Amino acid sequence: MHRPLYEVKAEFFKTLGHPVRIRILELLSERDHSVGEILPEVAVEAANLSQHLAVLRRSGLVTSRKTGATVVYALTSPQVADLLRVARSILTEVLDVRVEQLSDLRPGT
Repeated sequence: MHRPLYEVKAEFFKTLGHPVRIRILELLSERDHSVGEILPEVAVEAANLSQHLAVLRRSGLVTSRKTGATVVYALTSPQVADLLRVARSILTEVLDVRVEQLSDLRPGT
């Protein structure tokens, strides 16, 4: 069964819709990380981190490889890091506009 592209995109953005997953992707945008390196950066239980990593793996955003007893995660594409940079840029612009609007509301301006 063929799903419309907008539905597939919505599923993609749902995958990105959790702060822990965004933080994981930000870390992996810098370099590959082991689970042990990611864990203290996301402040969740190991089992919870494992679930988030599994969601990201199933969605095709990250890949994993085993090095001895260590599992190392990486982005599947540098475009994931690009997407995060674009999102940051959009948010910065939106917030700049809101700050400007707030300053217009202040008395004496």
